[in-house]
Amino acid sequence: MSDVADSPDRPGRPVGRRVVLGLLGLGAVGVATGSAVQGWFDDHLGSAVRASGLGSVVPIDRWRYYTVTGSFPDPPRGGFRLRVSGLVDRPLDLTLDALEGLPTVELTRDFQCVTGWRVPDVHWTGVRLRDLLDRAGVRPEGTALRFTSFDGDYTESLTLEQGLRDDVLVAHRMGDAPISREHGGPVRLVVAPMYGYKSVKWLDGVEVTERVRPGYWEVRGYDVDAWVGRSNGRTDPAT
Repeated sequence: MSDVADSPDRPGRPVGRRVVLGLLGLGAVGVATGSAVQGWFDDHLGSAVRASGLGSVVPIDRWRYYTVTGSFPDPPRGGFRLRVSGLVDRPLDLTLDALEGLPTVELTRDFQCVTGWRVPDVHWTGVRLRDLLDRAGVRPEGTALRFTSFDGDYTESLTLEQGLRDDVLVAHRMGDAPISREHGGPVRLVVAPMYGYKSVKWLDGVEVTERVRPGYWEVRGYDVDAWVGRSNGRTDPAT
């Protein structure tokens, strides 16, 4: 476990993993039996999900779409900014066009949720987080990263060492298309070797910090270090 600082400003009410797993189990029924059950799931359980702090959990096409705010934010393409700030020499304020104009890399990996579901061979295109941090110039005292979402609530964290890995991207394409709103577009973080809660959707901020600050789910009991197969008691590594 990483050395961590105090919890973020809005720790909220703890939500147990049994609640998450129970709701997702019901959601899986929708995947198996069709759109009618999926509609029932969202209509009848949506308010309970939002009241629990889980947001929406909608099973579609092997994915579960999550939002902790109860809605999917939709930042306008022309008004979007990705900011790299904190302990850096040259803060960045990138439009979507500017981000898409940077040298890109491609990555294909399974996407693994800590609650057990997996989507194999997801293809992402984007910019390595490492390259953005190099452009910004991380100061010597910067040892951790804090990520924020356009939704105004979701946060996440990595150590600087974790963020410099080759398989950590700021992604703007999924498959052969721009990342959809439901999947966290126009820009999301992809932390391939960790469970999905680390891959922040609707990414709008990267802050270099002195110490790790636990993210939204971590102050609710999830592991700060979320390596697939070695986190939250699970033993099923994504391969």
